[in-house]
Amino acid sequence: MSKTTTTEYRHILIDENNVPYITGTSMKVVELITSIHAYGWSPEELHFQYPHLTMSQIYSALAYYWEHKEEIDADMQRRFEYAEKLRLEAGESPLSKRLRAEGLIK
Repeated sequence: MSKTTTTEYRHILIDENNVPYITGTSMKVVELITSIHAYGWSPEELHFQYPHLTMSQIYSALAYYWEHKEEIDADMQRRFEYAEKLRLEAGESPLSKRLRAEGLIK
């Protein structure tokens, strides 16, 4: 059984790895915030895109984010850097090479 810690935010729990997630889901707060950064979604659009979340859960996650902005932004930066490292290590895919050779992509 995973150990969780409650927070002062009704819909936010902290897991055993100190990662905040939305109660009753497997969605991390950072994942919701990434959607805002990537697509510029409003809370209402987040609810439309993630109908399993209530507006209360979304606003609780947003409140948690603004109170812990520096650490969550740092987590997003670490995630980006890790993904970029993996992308560079993987190199160009065979499909990309073929499409580039055929002049279909730059």
